[in-house]
Amino acid sequence: MVLIVSGTVLEEAPSSLNSLFQSHPSLKDSANALCSLKSQVIGPAGLLYVSQREYAVTHPHDNKVSIIGTDDVTTNVIIIVRHTGSGITLLSQVDRLKQDDVDTMLQKVAPTNYGYDNRIKVHLIGAFADSKNISETLTLPILDYLHRSRVELDLVTCCVGEVCTIHRNGTPWPVIYGAGVNVKTGDIFPAQFTDKGPDMDIRNARTLTGGANVGMLDVYDCAREEMRIGPFTYEPMRAVDIWLQQSDEFLLQSLSPSPAVTPNPDNFVCRLRATLKKIKEHPYPSVTLFPSNVPRFYRKDDVSGLWLTKEETSWQLPLTQNGHHLIKGDPHLVSLKHEAQFGGFKDEFNINFNFKQEAYMPWPQALPIQTQAYY
Repeated sequence: MVLIVSGTVLEEAPSSLNSLFQSHPSLKDSANALCSLKSQVIGPAGLLYVSQREYAVTHPHDNKVSIIGTDDVTTNVIIIVRHTGSGITLLSQVDRLKQDDVDTMLQKVAPTNYGYDNRIKVHLIGAFADSKNISETLTLPILDYLHRSRVELDLVTCCVGEVCTIHRNGTPWPVIYGAGVNVKTGDIFPAQFTDKGPDMDIRNARTLTGGANVGMLDVYDCAREEMRIGPFTYEPMRAVDIWLQQSDEFLLQSLSPSPAVTPNPDNFVCRLRATLKKIKEHPYPSVTLFPSNVPRFYRKDDVSGLWLTKEETSWQLPLTQNGHHLIKGDPHLVSLKHEAQFGGFKDEFNINFNFKQEAYMPWPQALPIQTQAYY
């Protein structure tokens, strides 16, 4: 099939972003409109956060998730796909992509075409015009893969490249570092997220150690309304101790795709060190993190908005402080494992957030990822 812009079929995939914007000014207008919106700060309630080389799919009737989002994007691309009839929505963050990845993700949205308005809208966000031209090198293949997909796709937003870039003292900077989509309404907005979900150290380890062969990972089962991490594996990083001994500045310059414009560099280095420590502690994740090739499952808690394991949802949580009930979603409930911080609470009630966990059959094998260790 083909990409369609404002009702016009593209005869071939764009050869450059400039030619695409010149031929279709409406894309530039929609990008400018998105960039003009104020970035929202989104907490954990109703949020499903997607990281690099991950994607998630859900529908408007999801009881747990109302927003899918991702941030910390510089040269990466956020892809949002929404079916106009069913409202099924997909969001992913990619730093490289293959045709098989695109086909697999679109199949999560396209099978619902029967009985609905047969339009699928695509939005590309991020990938500012960096000085090394990394972003355009990534974006053009994505447009080519979408153009060669088996379904018709309406390219509504292409907020990438120069239209998503500002210049400060001659240095290009991203206008948008993150975005979210409301799965109930389809509204898309710039955003940053205060909670990134469970197992971020493990999820980052998958991409850090895996090299270019690490594919896209589906992290959400909308039928069960559960977050599902893994299973996957990676090779031991033999030089992990050497990396951990390096300075924060060295890690930032070596492992960030755009060190000069990395959002919250201190947080980036902190997460990176946590990932390196996890790799050191679990050199063989298929044995210690995903025994029997079983994923790690999480269900969103209605009170805190966090993703919790089945065991964590059975904990006894204090409800009152000095005789007053905590407001639903109070940030003090975020660290559920550290009950000591609630030492001043007088009254405690037992709340069971148990959910039925049906048995999953183990996967026949781990994902066939060929990895590359750093030395």
